[in-house]
Parts: sequence; C-alpha cells; structure tokens
Amino acid sequence: MTISGGRGRDRVYLESVPREEAQVRYMAAWAESGGPRELPHETVAVADGRGRVLALAAWARRSNPHYSGCAMDGIAVRSRDTVTARETAPLVLQRGQDFVWVDTGNPVPDGFDSVIMVEDTHELPSGAVEITSPAAPWQHVRPVGEDVVRGELVLPAGTALSPADQGALLAAGVTSVVTWAAPRVVIIPTGDELVPADREEMRPGDIPEFNSTLLRGLLEEAGAEVQVGPITPDDPKVLRGRIETVLTEADMVLVIAGSSAGRRDHTARVTRELGQVVVHGVAIRPGGPAVLGLVGDRPVIGIPGYPVSAAVACELFAVPLVHRMLRREPPRKARVQARLSRRVASAAGREEYLRVHLARVGEGWVAAPTSRGAGNIKSLSEADGLMVIPRGNEGCEGGSEIEVDLLRPAAVLERSLVLAGSSDMTLDVLKDLLALEDPPHRLVTSRVGSLGGLVALRRGEAHMAGSHLLDPESGTYNITYVKRYLPQREVHLVHLMQREQGLMVRRGNPLGIEDVGDLVRREVNFMNRQRGAGTRVLLDYELARLGIDATEIAGYEREVFAHTAAAQAVASGTADVSMGIRAAAVALDVDFVPVTREEYHLVIPGQHRNLGSVELLLDIILGPDFRRRVVELGGYDCSNTGEETVLQT
Repeated sequence: MTISGGRGRDRVYLESVPREEAQVRYMAAWAESGGPRELPHETVAVADGRGRVLALAAWARRSNPHYSGCAMDGIAVRSRDTVTARETAPLVLQRGQDFVWVDTGNPVPDGFDSVIMVEDTHELPSGAVEITSPAAPWQHVRPVGEDVVRGELVLPAGTALSPADQGALLAAGVTSVVTWAAPRVVIIPTGDELVPADREEMRPGDIPEFNSTLLRGLLEEAGAEVQVGPITPDDPKVLRGRIETVLTEADMVLVIAGSSAGRRDHTARVTRELGQVVVHGVAIRPGGPAVLGLVGDRPVIGIPGYPVSAAVACELFAVPLVHRMLRREPPRKARVQARLSRRVASAAGREEYLRVHLARVGEGWVAAPTSRGAGNIKSLSEADGLMVIPRGNEGCEGGSEIEVDLLRPAAVLERSLVLAGSSDMTLDVLKDLLALEDPPHRLVTSRVGSLGGLVALRRGEAHMAGSHLLDPESGTYNITYVKRYLPQREVHLVHLMQREQGLMVRRGNPLGIEDVGDLVRREVNFMNRQRGAGTRVLLDYELARLGIDATEIAGYEREVFAHTAAAQAVASGTADVSMGIRAAAVALDVDFVPVTREEYHLVIPGQHRNLGSVELLLDIILGPDFRRRVVELGGYDCSNTGEETVLQT
C-alpha cells in the first residue's frame, strides 16, 4: 500500500511480501549489487579460534600419532614368536628376551610388533609370563598416522571451528589458521523516546533501550563483530549522517525502529535516498514492517521496534546474511513434534511465529502458546520453542500435531514440570528453588485460572494445577471442583499454603474503600481477574452474598491474568481497586483491605504423583527454605504446607 508521509510530500511504500519471496528477492538484489564482498583474511591461534570460519583449508603438519604407540597396558612381543600359544598348551615367554612390559602410550620397543593386554597374561614367580593365545601382527598398536597423516586435509575451508576441530588441528601440528574476519555489523537504535537501559529514573514516556543488546547477541552467535551506535533521534538528516558514517567501515547496518510508515518512521526513506529499498513490509507476524535495503553492496536493514518483532526480523533477514558472508550454511535448529494445548487463531495472509512453552507430559510433548504481544520481551525469554503458522492458515486447532523449533536443549525440557491454573507469587519461589537443584529443573506455569488448570489436567496438558476454588455450600476448597472436572480418577491434593485475599487499593486508600460493597460506588474504577480464576469466583461469591449485581461495578469486564498485574493496575492508576492477595499488594506497594483467608492446593493426578520431578518439588515444599521465603512475602500461612489428601473421584 502507499501511505503519504507526515507533510504530504514523502511517499512511503509498505508492502506485504511473502517471507520466502522477500528473502529470495533480497538475496538476488544483493548479488546484483556485487555482494557479499569478500571479507579480509585473519590469522588466528587455533586455541583462540572457536567459532571462527576457515578461509583456507588446514593441512596436517605432522602425523598423529607420530610414532607407533602401545594402545594397551601389557607386554610387547614379536607376533611370530607367539603362534604356538594355546589354551591347552600355554607358551612361556622370557622377560627381556621374548617380551617387554609396556604402558598405554609408550612407543613400541624396537624389534617388537604387537601388544598383549596385561589381563591376557599370567606372570610366573620367575618373572616370565604365560600366554594362551597367539598375538596378531600390530595387535593393540596405534600405527604412525592412524588418526591423520602429515600432508593430508584436516579441515576444509568454510569450517566453523568447534572444540573438537581445535583438538584435531593441534594434534596435527597446526597451531594457527587463516579465517575470515568476522563481518562487522553496526546497530543504530533510533527514537526520541529511548533512554539508556541503566538510567535510574524513568519518566512517563521513556523507553529503555535494550533491543540493541538482544540483536547484538543474535548476530554475535552467528559469527559477527557487532558495534552498537548511540541512540539516534527521529530526525532523517541525523539518521542519514549516521548511516553514511558507519558504512565506511561496516559490512551491514541494522536500524532499530522507524521501519513502518508513520510520520516518525524514516528508515525506508533514508535508505532509498542512499541506495535502494528492495522490500518494505513482509507478510509475517511479528516483524512485518521490516525494511530490506542496500547501499551499494552493503545491506541496510530496518528492524521493527517492538522487541519480539525485532528478534524475529533479525533471525529471518540479518542472521542469514552473516552466514552468507562467512560462506557457510546456517545451522538447523532441533525440532520436535508436539500437541498444541489450545486453539490459536491467526491472520490468513501472514506467516506467524508463535512462542510456546514445551514439556513432556505423559508419552509426548505438549506445546502451550505464550503471550503473543510483539512488545513482550519476557515471553521471548521464557519461550522454549517457536511454531510457525503458515501464511494460508487461519490458525491451528487445540490437540493438533505441530512442529516446534527448540530454543532450549531437549534435555533441559525433559526436566520441566507444567503447572496450569491460578497464579501465585509462591510459584516464583518454587521456580527459583527448582532451578538451584542439581541438575536444574524447570517449573513452567500457565496462568489460566483455577478452573482452567483443572481443564488442562483433564486434557492431559499439565502435570499439576494450582487451585483455590471455594465451594459456597460446603465451605471447602477445591474438592468439589476436582470431583466435577476430574471424575473417576485418583487425585492428590497437596496443601501449598493459606493466603489472604482482599481488595488492593491505592496508597492511603483515598476513596475509603472498606469492603466489596464499595465496588458499586460511581467513582470507583475496578479491575477484575479473568473468567475461571479462583479470585473471580471468590468475588462473585461475595457479590452474591451481598445481593450485588456485577453489572453495577464499573470495570467488572476488564481483566488481567495475575495478582501482580492486578496490583500494578492499581499502583499505576489504571484502576482504583482490584481483588488479589496481600503479597501482591506488598510487592507493588499498594494498600490492602482484607476480605478472607483461603486455601491454595496443588492438584496432582495419580499418574504424575510418582514422577521424580514431582517428588523433588514436594520435597522442596516441605523444606525450610521454601517456608521461610514464602512467609517473608507477606500474607501467607504455611502451618499446613505439604499436607496431602488422596481423592478417589
């Protein structure tokens, strides 16, 4: 589409090019411009060269081993002298005359051609030995050049040196190699609103600049040498000057933000003035408003400003160029088949990259989608893998089999426990304590509310659920709901803690809120929890007890998915009041009006109760560190922590 610039005279073209076409078009334009240019050569010490890419092949300067060596502890013999040895007729060999004692790694003594392992000999009191089978010529002997022969190829050009490669080179007498110099990439963060991430005081409107660190890591992992320039204001003349300056030395330039088509988005225009824009806008989500440009034979890429969009665009378009400059194929990510935990919708015209949590539940892998917000950097940090929804699809159904590219080693994910259900700050304590175990374990939490957690257990998508559902008739917690949602099963209820629930209000409680009945006051703006959350069930119970219609509460339909998010809404002024736990009010420095104390249980199906990782988690719950840290949060009682009830539903 064509969009007029802020003053009506600059025209900005934002397309929606399929990702594969954008990559092919960009590579073709780069080749036509003369790229990629050949990088200079550098001679580096092998010991310091891990990850460097060979520009020239490496040839062996010596054979390895460079002498015939004994491969076993035992005796060196002349094989022709042993041919008569039999079980029924042992052969006696005289020390110094017929054999010599040797250790692994010793040179084979002159005149001898074979080694018999010590365990196949019987030493006599005289010092002679008996053997009961003949030795073959060169048995248990490493001949000269068994590993590599002087003058032969050790590693071809284009090899990215691994630790094993370094060892092979040094064994072959190669102490230095000729490599390609690392491609030089300059990152230019832009935006009037950006401030250094280490600034202590943040004013409203300030955005900490951290995208450059994220992209720098991705590019350095690919083999680039990265320099981050100063924060550049939203001024096209300044941006142009910065790009022109760094292009005198850089092999590639990344401009963060300003890649879309708004009045302060200058990357495409400036790139077009300096060279050409090959693609502006790719049919992907997130990362769509990318600018793929060239200035001469130097790539200039406009990276969207949202952090997840920036990471995706960098991985798809910048990282492959680094590998191309280094004349090597990008490594393939490990991939697994997984079952999608719930349905996800997607725009049919865009290829979507969806972050997921991944864990083995039962016999297979289960993938649970995380937050899809392009600005949610924590969701990228916590993600275990990426799934791709093809451009022609409108989403994927829950329960469908999908492919997931791993962002963490599979061995780490095998030690993951999935807890779906109600959020609570004690779960963060459990995450931390599990991570300190040897080997570390992971607790992956899915904030779907107490009812959602029980549904996840029913579907086989979690190992346990966190629940605090009050049954108004019996006054008990969770038992009634477990029997309803998990019928005909053995289920273990483990008491995690008792906590205070109440109303979180602004410091000083300026509106004088005293109880749930005050929520209907006209001046009170409320923030609710999501449907299925135990806190919302408790609120609805209190409203029903007081005869209050929920539609009378301003903000009842506004939802957040965690106690801390509810407290943050109050602390920031987005809401006057929300319901949640005292610990969240303490953490976000807001006041708290108590309403009730409630029980929080871990709901564990019988088939998962004896898993080693579940046993480990329960041991931690019973330990003093967990109880001490939970009590320090405020509003918790651990008197009954760890008590376990078995239900036969």
